[in-house]
Amino acid sequence: MPEPPPIQRPVPDIVRRNKALSVSPLKASSTLGASLALLGVNRSLPMLHGSQGCTAFGKIFFIQHFREPMPLQTTAMDQVSTIMGGDDAVVEGLATICGKHRPALIGVPTTGLVETQGADVRRAVQRFRVEHPEYADVAVVPVSTPDYAGSLESGFNAGLRAMIEELVPRASAAGTRPGRRRRQVTVLAGSALTVGDIEYLKDLLERFRLRPVVVPDIADALDGHLVGTDFSPTTVGGTSIDEFATLGDSVATLVIGRSLDGAADALAARTGVPDHRFPHLMGLQAVDRLVQTLAVISAEPVPERITRQRSQLQDAMLDAHFSVGQARIAIAADPDLLLAFSELLAAMGAEVVAAVAPSNAPVLKEVFAERVKIGDLEDLEQAAREHRAEVMITNSHGVHTAERLGIPLLRAGFPQFDLVGGYQRQWIGYQGTRQTLFDLANIMLSLEKGEIHPYRSRLKQWPDAERAA
Repeated sequence: MPEPPPIQRPVPDIVRRNKALSVSPLKASSTLGASLALLGVNRSLPMLHGSQGCTAFGKIFFIQHFREPMPLQTTAMDQVSTIMGGDDAVVEGLATICGKHRPALIGVPTTGLVETQGADVRRAVQRFRVEHPEYADVAVVPVSTPDYAGSLESGFNAGLRAMIEELVPRASAAGTRPGRRRRQVTVLAGSALTVGDIEYLKDLLERFRLRPVVVPDIADALDGHLVGTDFSPTTVGGTSIDEFATLGDSVATLVIGRSLDGAADALAARTGVPDHRFPHLMGLQAVDRLVQTLAVISAEPVPERITRQRSQLQDAMLDAHFSVGQARIAIAADPDLLLAFSELLAAMGAEVVAAVAPSNAPVLKEVFAERVKIGDLEDLEQAAREHRAEVMITNSHGVHTAERLGIPLLRAGFPQFDLVGGYQRQWIGYQGTRQTLFDLANIMLSLEKGEIHPYRSRLKQWPDAERAA
């Protein structure tokens, strides 16, 4: 495959928050991010350490986005336990869940309430192990994710890293060896990937005769499938706990998203398996690199179907550049998704005139924009109005912002609650990129930008019907 010429990458100014509050908040908390990672494990049950309201709020977001019941529990901290300490609530909650549901994994993400109180959740888990040895077979993963630090993306990384450190044995102790399973490839899937994206990745690896082990696998757990039982208190589907013990035998690890660098470093340190890191998988150049990497790992030629999909994307880029080129776009998203969209749009000749991220991250220095604001949807609205943006890209919280600006909205990211199936959409790969370009081109066509309407002379006598039209 010929290598496309590199795109000139400007270094944007990162503008930090200058407000004491959020107006039209963009951020989903790091606690939700860790919970989402935990929900990608089979027979898991996150137990949020905090008040009932913290868990109920997050549960609503998940239910609206995935349109499925969500297995979330809480330690239900009250005024007394908040002041006197919540260790008893953690121990009691873990014992109750283990006794009633016997899950394979219980995750314990913290909230801002207990982090401010100074809770040591690891100490509470150790106490649970001492007091309840009968539940030694249930894995418990504590993770620190205060609401006031980071965002969904950083919390997802923290949750995945905690699972790796708890469930993946060190190679020296387990006797694992990189490459022992010659066709197995570990995929660390970032929070920016949808259910449809992960399903595409699985299919792509299988076309190269590789066996993907996706961690965490929300495509198997949260894809909206019907099961035989009426109700399950834990997740149905996802990465099996037993699979974590085999990650040290994989031939390679694919890391999708710069936000997962911490989790990838932890996995590499424990297993020694070489990894290949991809900031995102949108756009011709990014997908080419993934396909070439898989061809090397598998020692297989690129399947003809994949080559055809690449040529289809090239044709779509030719078709769409007349509409998308020089478009003025406003984007608000987590850093990984913001980078992906900005790079795709830059390749098509569009301009990101307003870029907002909910939290800071090193990857923002690579975004194709003059400046990136750390802020909320109010900041996006002000920048979009100032720079005359024509299209907005953000999650469903941006609906009213787009209406006030009078511009169309392309929904992307988490949450999407006003459309059915947003969680299932594929954005990555040749096919996902192609559909994204078609959607953006159609939006631009609907604006009738530069269209010349037919001229009707006042000197010519028109029939009444045509005159009325």
